[in-house]
Amino acid sequence: MELTPALQEDFDTVVRRNPGEAEFHQAVREVLESLGPVIAKRPEYVEMGIIPRICEPNKQIIFKVNWQDDAGRVHTNRGFRVQFNSALGPYKGGLRFHPSVYLGIIKFLGFEQIFKNALTGMPIGGGKGGSDFDPKGKSDNEIMRFCQSFMTELSGHIGHDIDVPAGDIGVGSREIGFMFGQYKKLTGRYESGVLTGKGLDWGGSRARTEATGYGTVFFAEEMLKLSKESFEGKKVVVSGSGNVAIYALEKVNKLGGTVVAMSDSSGYIVDEGGIDLEQLQDLKEVRRGRISEYAEANPGARFVEDGMIWDVPCDIALPCATQNEINIGGARALIKNGCTLVAEGANMPSTPDAIRAFAANGVRFAPGKAANAGGVATSALEMQQNASRDSWSFEHTEERLHDIMVGIHERCYETSEEYGAPGDYVVGANIAGFLRVADAMMALGVI
Repeated sequence: MELTPALQEDFDTVVRRNPGEAEFHQAVREVLESLGPVIAKRPEYVEMGIIPRICEPNKQIIFKVNWQDDAGRVHTNRGFRVQFNSALGPYKGGLRFHPSVYLGIIKFLGFEQIFKNALTGMPIGGGKGGSDFDPKGKSDNEIMRFCQSFMTELSGHIGHDIDVPAGDIGVGSREIGFMFGQYKKLTGRYESGVLTGKGLDWGGSRARTEATGYGTVFFAEEMLKLSKESFEGKKVVVSGSGNVAIYALEKVNKLGGTVVAMSDSSGYIVDEGGIDLEQLQDLKEVRRGRISEYAEANPGARFVEDGMIWDVPCDIALPCATQNEINIGGARALIKNGCTLVAEGANMPSTPDAIRAFAANGVRFAPGKAANAGGVATSALEMQQNASRDSWSFEHTEERLHDIMVGIHERCYETSEEYGAPGDYVVGANIAGFLRVADAMMALGVI
């Protein structure tokens, strides 16, 4: 899609200032492509320089992380925290530990987080962080030493009213626990709200582990309701096999659908009878095994090492793994095999070409900044509980999450109608999120 001349100039500036950061460029362009009608209607955003300001992080923090393995060898990794925009509240966004992490990945994730957080209606800004550290194959003690070193460098930049990190790929409650312990030691304070994704015994929120997967399914359910459909009887493909994918599977099962395929970095499994939740949880959450082991233990399942999971016929696809996992080939396979709805449970898992193919072929599509917002929404609920020294039941938290996801869906759909693109959730999510942040920036002045 072509940008207006003014927006093209802003995008060219982003590319020039951030060379080599392809994922960040992609995320920025995807948002700017939706904003032409907004700028035409609200020229004051141009006068106040909102677009250049929202595309430039407030702070980009890069630091060295030294740690020692069990054999006594010293390793050096790089750590990042990008504090992107705090117009709506303290910076909020996860930490990703994965070898692919570099500044461009963190900036793309932080930029997406601005609008995702805005869509929740919660008072939180956007940020993201992480490291190129790979937790796979490391002992608990090695991960502890890395997390302690990482937090030693990060601790001076965060706080419950400043910046509240959480988990992401490679960072679960174990890693959050090690980092929280180090923060507590360094500051001498039990500041529960400085991190979210904590364990239930020390300030965590019930339903936080399940929230992103549940939220994605809740959003997809609202999309289905518009055409008087439901998950009942639908075949579903879910990429990934981490928390998001596992709890998307659980919620799809409860709503009457059948998840027939899931994946990890080694390949994917197909089980036409429906993937068994308890077996998968034991494999991935307890034994930390590979998904091929599921097929070895289930004669009705098969493991595919080559190819792509999107070749598996389905009614609904929920990409819940990582960015750009559905390319144009994956989109064409889904369309050919009759998929009618795609809801992103990960951050930007569909390439621009794939999204255009879905639109051209009538496949309903929900971008991650809307459908993936359940995790950060429940993190904000965890912050509320920490601030009031309270703890809510699972049922109450899940109800709040459901209401938030229904609200995000309504906001996106109504905005898409207002701006002449009814049912285009990309347009609706981008504009609705942008308006909330841009109006707050206008109110706060040029700072």
